[in-house]
Amino acid sequence: MSEQMPKERQARNPWMWIPSLYLAEGLPYVVVMSVAVTMYKRFGMSNTDIALYTSWFYLPWVIKPLWSPVVDILGTRRRWVWVMQLLVGAALAALALSLPGPGWLHFSLIFFWLLAFQSATHDIAADGFYLLGTDEKQAAQFVGVRTMFYRVATIFGQGLLVMLAGWLEKSTGRPHTAWAITIGVLAAMFVLFGVWHRFALPRPEADRPGEAHRIPHFVREFLATFGSFFSKPRILVLMAFLLLYRLGEAQLVKMVSPFLLDGRDVGGLGLDTTQVGFVYGTVGILALTFGGILGGVVIARDGLKRWLWPMLFAIHLPDAIFIGLAAAQPTNLAVILAGVAIEQFGYGFGFTAYVMYMMYIARGERQTAHYAICTGFMALGMMLPGMWSGWLQDQVGYLTFFTIVIAATLPSFLVTAFLPLEADFGRKKTG
Repeated sequence: MSEQMPKERQARNPWMWIPSLYLAEGLPYVVVMSVAVTMYKRFGMSNTDIALYTSWFYLPWVIKPLWSPVVDILGTRRRWVWVMQLLVGAALAALALSLPGPGWLHFSLIFFWLLAFQSATHDIAADGFYLLGTDEKQAAQFVGVRTMFYRVATIFGQGLLVMLAGWLEKSTGRPHTAWAITIGVLAAMFVLFGVWHRFALPRPEADRPGEAHRIPHFVREFLATFGSFFSKPRILVLMAFLLLYRLGEAQLVKMVSPFLLDGRDVGGLGLDTTQVGFVYGTVGILALTFGGILGGVVIARDGLKRWLWPMLFAIHLPDAIFIGLAAAQPTNLAVILAGVAIEQFGYGFGFTAYVMYMMYIARGERQTAHYAICTGFMALGMMLPGMWSGWLQDQVGYLTFFTIVIAATLPSFLVTAFLPLEADFGRKKTG
């Protein structure tokens, strides 16, 4: 049917669908990875349980390369996009309904797991559809737009949504009810996303279902892709870099919200939910975004090799700010805000080097598939350290925990010293 449509029906103005598509891509990830941590902390869960349970939510992104070919074979990417959005809305609605009940923990973990798999599948379909739904010029023009609206989704989820939950906590006096209403609002949004994209997404001719008889071909290509990746020169060093670059940050990120929320009697800063949404989810994300933008600018100007070590220091050294916050336990919100903003800016600046080096690893034949494998290692590097971070903090307290985080950054410095890297990689070509 799509082949017979007029071209004006097949080609839509990208402004009609790219901003909303990347809002819908970013929100579920933020909810699963960050908002869930804050919610469970407000429900009184221990840091051990929070870190263990929520780190498991990374698994769909770890194994995402394994089932991405299924999205290519079964149905169009367009259909995968809007159907996944409706399913995300259904999972969020079920999550919201489960929170006030007696079995909220078990049901919420189930629905968060469903949400994580749906979100990872939506990522595959949305990113693939972006390339099919735009021509080469539009694809280049709207890279910044999609990145911006993904960041807007992060600020909305980690900032405004958490602030709404905090306001409802104060209004109702019932954290479970407050978060149920908040998640319910998000569920309604995703129903609207699904309905909107059902009609607003273009129908590119190239977006066609795969053929079932090609499954053996996909299996052979799949095995060849992994074989070629693991046969890269110095692959053990490359894998060590992917797994260790954020070893300290992976532990820190799980404990930031609990640290900000915990009472001063147990070493925290005693902020309320609304303040955490503003400090960490709004100002912190803005600082991270600006750091990432600056990182991209300097790499484009000078190349990755010149900035690799400064970025390595930038992502790790600001973690020491949390040692100072844990030791001093300041009551001035501006001081806390400044500390979080500096750490997040350094994280954004330093993380740029990691993304660029994944592109360096993925170069050559099967570049897209190799980059997807790199993202799987990236997720694994966040998942495993995150799982033990809560237990570690519960054992030693926040001050010692943040000190251990700094020590955990040392392996990344060691492995970086052995990385192969061409001098001009990442530098913008002129002329």
